Amino acid sequence: MTDSDVAENRRSEVLPAVASPKAIDSPYPADEFRVQIESLEDIVIARQQARHLASKLGFSKCNLTLIATAISEIARNAVEYANGGEVVITAISSGNRRGVKIVVSDRGPGIADIPSVMRDGYSTVNRLGIGLPGTRRLMDEFEVSSESGEGTTVTMKKWAS
Repeated sequence: MTDSDVAENRRSEVLPAVASPKAIDSPYPADEFRVQIESLEDIVIARQQARHLASKLGFSKCNLTLIATAISEIARNAVEYANGGEVVITAISSGNRRGVKIVVSDRGPGIADIPSVMRDGYSTVNRLGIGLPGTRRLMDEFEVSSESGEGTTVTMKKWAS
């Protein structure tokens, strides 16, 4: 058993999706994975859970990589700037489309100026990561909400079809 397997057993929790009219009418799996993120190892677990769910929904290998990269970028921000948070990955559908919704939330200091951090090239630490604007380009839908002293929530969606 690898360290990743041990960490996965320790930190991940598989829960059924919250029942809603959309979920009840959906012919697709209504799985939801929740991963508490406190370390970089937890981000690996969140990536694995997202790849697993998205693979079940028929995402291409390329899109599986895009989803994993988006989670890495946003979850790493939560670990580095907010001492952790939570990643929730949910199967979603709309009409004939199926996809994944990823919500990364933290209880950190928040983002004071969202328009600035959404500009290409913005960095507070001169990292080479793709940041929020790059992550937005990887996903089909992307939203950031933040309140000073309350934390930040990033909601992303990727559609398989």
